[in-house]
Amino acid sequence: MNNYLSKSFKREGRKRLFYSFLFTRFSGRVIPSVFLTLILGLFPGEALAQRDRNTSPVQNRFGVVRSQENVRQWSSINQRLQQTGLDYCTVDLAEIRPGGTFNILNSEVGVLLLPNLETLTGAQVNALDTWMRRGGKVIVTGPAGHLSQPQIKTQLRSLFGAYWGFPLTSPSTLQIQTGDNPNTAGFSRLSTTVHGGAIIPTGTNSQTVATWQAQGTPPAVIITDRSTFLGWRWGNNEVASTEADSLWLQASLNRYGRFSPVTDSTGGSCGDSETIAVQPTTDPSPRVSPPRTTPPRNSSTPPRTNPPRTNPPRTNPPRTNPPRTNPPRTNPPRTTLPSTTPPSTTPAPTPADLRGLQQELERLQGRYESALLIAEANNQNAGISLNEVIEQVAEKSVQTRNNSFNAQLTEVREQLQTFKTLIQQGDFPQARNQGRYVRSLIWDRYPTEARLHYPETRGMWLDRGTIVRTRSKQELGRIFDRLANAGINTVFFETVNASYTIYPSEVAPEQNPLVQGWDPLEAAIELAHERGMELHAWTWIFAAANQRHNQILRQPQDYLGPVLTQHPDWVGTDAQGNPFQVNTKKAFFDPANPELRAYLLRLLDEIASKYDVDGIQLDYIRYPFQDPNRGLNYGFGAASRQAFYRLRGVDPAKLSARDPLWSDWTQFRVQQVDSFVGEVSELMRKKHPDIILSAAVFPIPTQDRLGRIQQHWEEWVRRDYLDAITPMTYADATDELQQLTQPILDENVQGSTLFLPGIRLLGLPTMVAIDQMQYLRDSQTEGYSLFAAENLSINLQTILRNTQGRSNSNSNEPIAHRQPLETALKRFEILQREWGLSLVSGQLQMDERAMREWGKQSKAVEIALTTLANSRSPENLRRATSALGTFRQGFGAWMGQQAREQPYQVQVWQNRLSGIDRLIRYGGRDR
Repeated sequence: MNNYLSKSFKREGRKRLFYSFLFTRFSGRVIPSVFLTLILGLFPGEALAQRDRNTSPVQNRFGVVRSQENVRQWSSINQRLQQTGLDYCTVDLAEIRPGGTFNILNSEVGVLLLPNLETLTGAQVNALDTWMRRGGKVIVTGPAGHLSQPQIKTQLRSLFGAYWGFPLTSPSTLQIQTGDNPNTAGFSRLSTTVHGGAIIPTGTNSQTVATWQAQGTPPAVIITDRSTFLGWRWGNNEVASTEADSLWLQASLNRYGRFSPVTDSTGGSCGDSETIAVQPTTDPSPRVSPPRTTPPRNSSTPPRTNPPRTNPPRTNPPRTNPPRTNPPRTNPPRTTLPSTTPPSTTPAPTPADLRGLQQELERLQGRYESALLIAEANNQNAGISLNEVIEQVAEKSVQTRNNSFNAQLTEVREQLQTFKTLIQQGDFPQARNQGRYVRSLIWDRYPTEARLHYPETRGMWLDRGTIVRTRSKQELGRIFDRLANAGINTVFFETVNASYTIYPSEVAPEQNPLVQGWDPLEAAIELAHERGMELHAWTWIFAAANQRHNQILRQPQDYLGPVLTQHPDWVGTDAQGNPFQVNTKKAFFDPANPELRAYLLRLLDEIASKYDVDGIQLDYIRYPFQDPNRGLNYGFGAASRQAFYRLRGVDPAKLSARDPLWSDWTQFRVQQVDSFVGEVSELMRKKHPDIILSAAVFPIPTQDRLGRIQQHWEEWVRRDYLDAITPMTYADATDELQQLTQPILDENVQGSTLFLPGIRLLGLPTMVAIDQMQYLRDSQTEGYSLFAAENLSINLQTILRNTQGRSNSNSNEPIAHRQPLETALKRFEILQREWGLSLVSGQLQMDERAMREWGKQSKAVEIALTTLANSRSPENLRRATSALGTFRQGFGAWMGQQAREQPYQVQVWQNRLSGIDRLIRYGGRDR
């Protein structure tokens, strides 16, 4: 079969070969239409391709690197290359050497395939870096650079945006996760089973487009705007089929334009009309160039894929003068900026671009220093009080330096100052390179091994799909093992989904058919409690049916679910009577229907009474998304229309957004949701006072949210209906997370309700997830909530295990929502250790008189919090609140000088003091 394919490509051309392959490979089989459509798109006939030629950039051919490592596979590699039907040339890796040339910088080659190159030298990586800066794109496969020197691997991680993590023990199926991104649409139908390994993203713009259907769902394919990383040994017959490899290569190439069909020269050496010399070096550890990454984009925005640049190189020789340097440091950094600036056609950055980059880097620097401080403080000075440190500093009996801590701070600060100096000098291109380097340096230095010992709520949503796939308590236990290993202490377990319960219910009409025969909720509670975790029942409230769920259960598309099928008058529709929302394909209940509300209260009461759950979380506690200006409105159930008609004498289905009564109709629906949350709160506090009641809500600005989904969670907070709010603050970058969370963390709307903002893990690079957790620790929050368990990667789990995983030293660490007063005390003790370390290291400067007064009042707060944690009483609450209030009033003055030098860190300390105050209010309220 393989010989036939190889000969056919040369003899018949792409079109005839495609049909020969199709009839030979699938003779007598039924081929799904979507698969035929995909293949037709990858191997278009001449008539169909003519249209594409007019709109897509055409490249002559792509290059393939051949080395001693893949030469034994070259026959199978070549076979796959020929099956694409596209023109390609080869590059001998041995040509890339000190003093040699890299002969692919010509107008014909803009994309390079690197199949399974495990060992690369510093000269080779530097040459590849130079070529990629000039617009070159790469497709990388297998354990690329895995056996190279550590410094080289660091550089490759920056270039490729990912690295080979570990091999899988057995073949696994690729699960495509491209979403609606048109830049990755070519991957959407390429699911296949191969034997590969986990690929770990490293860049802020690294995007996971496929995962392995294995434990932890590790990434299998990762892309950036200039690289595609396939997580298997491409071209190896023992790993994947020729057909699968060829389709993946074609789809990867399609990201970068169109390529010429086969020619007689296919497979020959790439041309050398333009070359770049690789300068000899005697340094066995090549220097790492700054990363070429950009902040991650919103998932709805496709990455830019610029075509390879073909303009000739500059004639000016590379700079030989040494780079600008900072004052000498005692500990040289592990990576430095290269001294040469290669030719580039990238547009020069504008001052506005660099101002934005500077702001981003300063915020990132602040989070890094805060993370480093909390890690160092938790592992040093545990046996010495703040006042003892103050006395030693005041009497100059202690050396106010911490070389290790200061060295880490100094390196990043100096490199950031170099970036700012380059801006001031007007060297904008070099400034951009330096800024990118600083970002990479911080990611590399981020503390990922030191234990935090920081008391907080660490939530994780455990979704229905993951639960269903376990099929037994034993398999479910493995999920809980991973969560406990990662330090998760609160699991939001999907218990009611689209009207189906995950457990056998006496109230709901039907258990989810995919789990019938066992009780996952009962098993999950036991598994969680055995591991010291809490289990909260995550319940859909007003979302009644889901067309996607119908498809999984092989139900008709318009099936309204088991509840609405029995009670069709409980449905909420659009003005024309259509139950399914056009975008989400979900049908909703009518929140104004009294019978429905009674049913939902009985269902929640059953969960709280029948099972030993620690909490209940309300999800879909809202109306469907609407756009009144476009006529997309919902909530016109029979009960709502009748109730509003009695109030205003008008059928709301006949109103438009321009009608004066429209605001009354919106407020009517808001009140239906508000009042139901109040009823749930009353039920829980009367019958189940130990159960934590929370809600998953949207962080949309208030007025827009009221008009679109009628969710007024600020009112729930003011009325103390809930114990905790979990805003779905899903963001691809930490700066975006900050923009979402800052408005909702306004103290004016918080009351005593705890805030646990959400972080979406899907497609999020590991270090960005860690950085977002750090930002939330730096804010006025009591923890975080991760969405979801199915997206917990092995790499992230490893870091979380190292920093917050269960150990003997933190097995009794309080959970913020369960032991708020103990948490408040522990957090204040951590603040004191941070202040002590800052004083000892010389990072915190203060007048001696002010320092002693600060220490005195800090001790008073510590005593009051200790007394309150040991004995909760109105008098102890008053004393703790008063002591903390007095301390916060003076804190700004004590930190006046520090606020000018380190404004971010001082703001962090103020945020944490605000969080401690809220924990006291939450712990002191009547339940």
